Amino acid sequence: MSTGKLITGILAGAAAGAILGVLFAPDKGSETRAKIAQKSSELTDAIKEGYSKVAEAVTNNYEAMKENAKEYGKQKVATVKEEFDREYAS
Repeated sequence: MSTGKLITGILAGAAAGAILGVLFAPDKGSETRAKIAQKSSELTDAIKEGYSKVAEAVTNNYEAMKENAKEYGKQKVATVKEEFDREYAS
């Protein structure tokens, strides 16, 4: 399972639990609505933070892969040049 899906699943489960807990609590309607609004705000913040972490990880992995590809390309060019020089330099 990917990290993004795992984080999304955890956050969705936490949100569902929080909302059900608030809905079944014996409070007045206005208090329940205030709690739901607060929990929604907390969930939104958690989702944004999770998304930021995943986006940062993806960006870091992309940059590392790009650097690795550049290095691999340089090595292959050097190898081909050496082979060419060895074959045709004489």
